Amino acid sequence: MVKIRLARFGSKFNPHYRIVVTDVRRKRDGKYIEKIGYYDPRKTTPNWYKVDVERARYWLSVGAQPTNTARRILKLAGVYRKGEPAPAEVAEEATAES
Repeated sequence: MVKIRLARFGSKFNPHYRIVVTDVRRKRDGKYIEKIGYYDPRKTTPNWYKVDVERARYWLSVGAQPTNTARRILKLAGVYRKGEPAPAEVAEEATAES
C-alpha cells in the first residue's frame, strides 16, 4: 500500500517536513518514491507549505492514502476540488453501500 505522509527533516527543535509518497513498510524518514511538497509547522517563512498539486492528484487517483496531517495540508493546497469528496469519504460511502 502506498501512503502520502510527512518525513521529518531539520535540526533538533526545528522540524521541517517533506510531503512524500512512500510504501507503508518504510521507516518514517526512510527511502520514498517521490517528494511532492514540504511543510514548515513553525511557519517561519511566508511560504510555509508547498504542494505539487498535479502529482498529488495523480497519486490519489492511483490509490495512495494520505495520513490525517497530509490530508489537511493537501486540502489547504487545493488538491481536492470543490464538490469532490475526499478519498476517505468515497471509501466510507463504498463500504456503506456494500
